[in-house]
Amino acid sequence: MKIGIIGTGAMGSIYASFFARNGFQVTCYDIWKEHINAINKNGLRLSGASGDNTVHEIKATSEFNDLRDHDLYILATKGDSVGNAASKLSNLNIENSIVLTIQNGLGAAERISKYMPTENVLLGVAQGFGASITSPGHAHHNGMSMIRIGEINGGITERLNKVVNAWEKAGFTSKGFQDIQQLIWEKFLCNVAYSGPCSVFGKPIGEILADDNMKTVSLGCALEARKIGDYKKINFTFEDTKKYVIDFGNKMPFSKPSMLQDVEAKRKCELSSINGMVVTLGKELDIDTPYNTVVTSIISAREKNYLKWTI
Repeated sequence: MKIGIIGTGAMGSIYASFFARNGFQVTCYDIWKEHINAINKNGLRLSGASGDNTVHEIKATSEFNDLRDHDLYILATKGDSVGNAASKLSNLNIENSIVLTIQNGLGAAERISKYMPTENVLLGVAQGFGASITSPGHAHHNGMSMIRIGEINGGITERLNKVVNAWEKAGFTSKGFQDIQQLIWEKFLCNVAYSGPCSVFGKPIGEILADDNMKTVSLGCALEARKIGDYKKINFTFEDTKKYVIDFGNKMPFSKPSMLQDVEAKRKCELSSINGMVVTLGKELDIDTPYNTVVTSIISAREKNYLKWTI
């Protein structure tokens, strides 16, 4: 199976390394040419939970046309870049290919649908991963639990099982789920609880939970997202949102959400897919979202300020 990975940041690098190490032909794409050049010159190094490995059997490119004729495309971009990736994919002949999109937050399927049909698109959720780029050509991951995959409209299909088996063969724990929307929303509550608040306060997850004031903001953000999910009749597997979010955070106290990493590096972050999405949906449904509105406003103002100096 030929794997095309679109977005070779921290998570995309983990995917590329595992697939290449386990017999798959991998092409990874990213616009960060320094990273791409380092991979082509020295291989892709992945350190952390699975050891320290460098893989040379990867084709890295910044030319999108190099992704033609692949069997599985994994979209590992940030949420607000999914539409751009789908726009480019729509120019390739991918009728016989499968597209799997794995992002934090909500809205990936909707963004894709603006540029291409979604009949061959699957949705994924990365559970228990913590990753960062250490330097060009070198990614680090703190842990990984499971890649959860499902059909947009639900159900277990032959192609879903095929993709799950590919991830298993690559060395991941993976499973197909009847209702992937449920899992996306359950992770979304945790993303909302920690991505925005950690970025506002400049603290890892454990320090947010250790301070009553910061914890109040974190849980307030999550509860607003839960209210919207309940309105949309998401079939959550838990009633106590506070406990669920706190238990999730306690498993990774030293983790810095990718949004915080972006803010610290003065990069554009995926705010619109996470805390900003709560605000957007709240406006659409006439549901008040004061915690997420303030958090989103603060991060947006900071981002706007530092980006104007980097353009």
